[in-house]
Amino acid sequence: MENKGTEDGAFSLARSESTGGRKYGLAKIQTQKEKPKEVCHDDSAPPVRAQTIDELHSLQKKKSAPATPVRGTHGAFAAMSEEERHKQQLQSISASLASLTRETGPKVVKGDPARMAESPRVTHVEHHSYAPSLGISDSALKFTHILYNLSPAELYEQSIKYEKGSFITSTGALATLSGAKTGRAPRDKRVVRDETTEDELWWGRGSPNIEMDEHTFLVNRERAVDYLNSLDKVFVNDQFLNWDPDHRIKVRIVSARAYHSLFMHNMCIRPTPEELENFGTPDFTIYNAGQFPCNRYTHHMTSSTSIDLNLARMEMVILGTQYAGEMKKGLFSVMHYLMPRRQILSLHSGCNVGKDGDVALFFGLSGTGKTTLSTDHNRFLIGDDEHCWSENGVSNIEGGCYAKCIDLSREKEPDIWNAIKFGTVVENVVFDEHTREVDYSDKSVTENTRAAYPIEYIPNAKLPCVGPHPMNVILLACDAFGVLPPVSKLSLAQTMYHFISGYTALVAGTEDGIKEPQATFSACFGAAFIMLHPTKYAAMLAEKMQKHGATGWLVNTGWSGGSFGSGNRIKLAYTRKIIDAIHSGTLLTASHTKTEVFGLDIPTEIEGVPSEILNPINTWQDKKAYKDTLLKLGGLFKKNFEGFLSYKIGKDNNLTEEILAAGPIF
Repeated sequence: MENKGTEDGAFSLARSESTGGRKYGLAKIQTQKEKPKEVCHDDSAPPVRAQTIDELHSLQKKKSAPATPVRGTHGAFAAMSEEERHKQQLQSISASLASLTRETGPKVVKGDPARMAESPRVTHVEHHSYAPSLGISDSALKFTHILYNLSPAELYEQSIKYEKGSFITSTGALATLSGAKTGRAPRDKRVVRDETTEDELWWGRGSPNIEMDEHTFLVNRERAVDYLNSLDKVFVNDQFLNWDPDHRIKVRIVSARAYHSLFMHNMCIRPTPEELENFGTPDFTIYNAGQFPCNRYTHHMTSSTSIDLNLARMEMVILGTQYAGEMKKGLFSVMHYLMPRRQILSLHSGCNVGKDGDVALFFGLSGTGKTTLSTDHNRFLIGDDEHCWSENGVSNIEGGCYAKCIDLSREKEPDIWNAIKFGTVVENVVFDEHTREVDYSDKSVTENTRAAYPIEYIPNAKLPCVGPHPMNVILLACDAFGVLPPVSKLSLAQTMYHFISGYTALVAGTEDGIKEPQATFSACFGAAFIMLHPTKYAAMLAEKMQKHGATGWLVNTGWSGGSFGSGNRIKLAYTRKIIDAIHSGTLLTASHTKTEVFGLDIPTEIEGVPSEILNPINTWQDKKAYKDTLLKLGGLFKKNFEGFLSYKIGKDNNLTEEILAAGPIF
């Protein structure tokens, strides 16, 4: 039986007349070419302009737009051609990676080695300001591939492909692990003590500056540079610190991990293409070789971790820790040294500004609420952590925010919650293996979980991040003893006293070895980062507050109704109402009473805050226990302040005596 062909006649089925066909009873397919001139193809779209799959992949990415033309003839690279600027840039990076005892610098080339079939041609780096080498190392025979100022998307690809423990969360953030260290290691931080820093820096009891000699620094620098040069590729970030253009600092960060590069991309100020062309030689360089340990037999080394700062060379070396916060705080220490030399006050503070231009500073250590309280949807955020106060007003040092994530919720902190999206780095968080949703209450890795994001991720961020002179200076303390009032108005002398004291409770997870809150004193609310004696910063703060009419406030975000373990943490909602009252100016004219021992002026009423909690004695059932605890804390303040009495503040000792009288009296 035959199947009749259609009019188009593509084919017909017929019983085979051959022996084989009759034997098996199979129909034979007969192709009929009735229209031989037509070709069958999909004409819904034009064909791709590629002959091979590699050529197709090459079409997927287009070249970046030409570098922004340089206006005028300003800057180190302004009069150069594009090729000359490129060569000069590579020479600068090679100089940064140069060994001090061998060859002048590695052969560097931009680009990912995984995408290069053969070693590219590189212009020879002619000379650097280092002694001539007598030998040559293996690193001089290879190319060091420089991944320079990569975009967040490119850094995502590098991190996910090459760094174990990197994942994209459900909101688009990059989840990473910082290795064994999940917090800063202040006991492993070293500063070179030389002829310059001998007299300028704060050394001795209470100082965060643990000394090391120049030779030991160079040993560690060599170790870090050798490690970085042994890698196939390194990440280089050229960025800025300080939004005030009159006092901007150029920084270069050389690192081995995409996670570190993205972290610093977010935390430092990101240059425009034109600014990058004119970048030139950095003012300060970080060598982050954190995956490689220091040699514990090296002088001054007490562990496999070392964070070393050399202010004469303007360099920082990181060995034995991958915690990204070391870079951020290392640069902050540098600013604490450089800015006061320009008569600019460097501040460990958050900062925001109201719609009427009223600026408030928030001082406080990690966990006191500085980031949370300075992020206020009713005000514009200038910055959450590090600032400068100059003759121009205030300016943010950084280009991003570094927020604690533990127990983060959309309801309590919506701005921070919404900022955790594509481009944000979330450190050491735990997430669902299938949905990739982060569980911010999970402390399996560490309590010190963090998110680093560009400041423009906050909807009400003020860009550029600068503002006028502050009207309110708010000192935040997390009182573990539960005897400080929720808010106190301070005289200028009291502001200086509590600024120098820097009382708070060290919150669990911020530093290695801390498992629960502990009462502590940290001068200037950031002793771990300051370089000069605390009274120098206090004198500058007093001068600026007096000149511009700023008011000081002490706000307790810690415990009420008892000490840690028996009392309760003051509700964030109450603290926000207190801060609102400070911003509005209503607390300036409110009725006040004075507390015992500390002599603090406390308001009798604040809208939205229960009046009974304003005076802490009302919240303690055991009044004798309250008074005993109050005297105990007062004694701790006095003992702590003894270390500052021998230092002269200002032109005479009158200010010192006035500040001392503003402390606890009993």
